[in-house]
Amino acid sequence: MKREAPAASRNVGPIGDVLAEWLPPTGLVLEIASGTGEHALAFARRFPALEWQPTDPAPDALESIAAWREEGPANLRPPLRLDVCEEPWPIAHADAVVAINLVHISPWAASLALLAGAATILPPHAPLILYGPWRVPGEPLARSNLAFEAALQARDPRFGIRNVAAFAAAAREAGFSLDRQQAMPANNRMLLLRRAG
Repeated sequence: MKREAPAASRNVGPIGDVLAEWLPPTGLVLEIASGTGEHALAFARRFPALEWQPTDPAPDALESIAAWREEGPANLRPPLRLDVCEEPWPIAHADAVVAINLVHISPWAASLALLAGAATILPPHAPLILYGPWRVPGEPLARSNLAFEAALQARDPRFGIRNVAAFAAAAREAGFSLDRQQAMPANNRMLLLRRAG
């Protein structure tokens, strides 16, 4: 059964514009926590030279992704169950990893697992691309993001908007460097990390 996320229709264009600059021209993109599957469908259509592999740990999400895929192009693969905290991941190689709205809606341990897992499947210099709200050192957190974080932590106190500098430090430990950042609409941000050579 198809599910819809209102934010997906709003942010798919801006995210896609940044991905057009940051993704490799060809290869396999592993999308972590694909949720409804709307992003996977849109990006598979937008980037026909890339194979797009959606994943999620939740059965209802996998069902929704599969439903959206029915109207998708041939480069949109069937969804895989993937929990970043479970090893080994069900895919051994990717040319890029993309995670949209994952890091803040999961425990910090999931962020560390994302970095460790991506490091095992990405070749040197390949991108790990993240999207969501972030704390930026020296900048106050937007009021809307403060309210959002409070709602997240009411659901699970382990959730929260992560600090870019703290995440970049953890990424260095896992063999990644923070290459670029891009401010996005609605107080979000995209990070481009690259696997060390």
